[in-house]
Amino acid sequence: MSIEPLTSRVVGGLATAHLRLRARMWRVVVADDGMSTAEYAIGTIAAAAFGAVLYGVVTGDSIVNALTKIIDRALNTAV
Repeated sequence: MSIEPLTSRVVGGLATAHLRLRARMWRVVVADDGMSTAEYAIGTIAAAAFGAVLYGVVTGDSIVNALTKIIDRALNTAV
């Protein structure tokens, strides 16, 4: 019995398995079946929380005072 046919079958089998695995991984990475209801809920809650935090920061006294100082400085600059 020659080792050549066995070697070619093993190498061929590995190459086929590699191609199958590669195709399967590609489908997993590219597949976009959409988000589930739970993912939508979590995303919506996160967006609302971020909006609330951003609103709190922007309407806070420190931001308003900083913007007022910048505008006053720009208007009172001698040209």
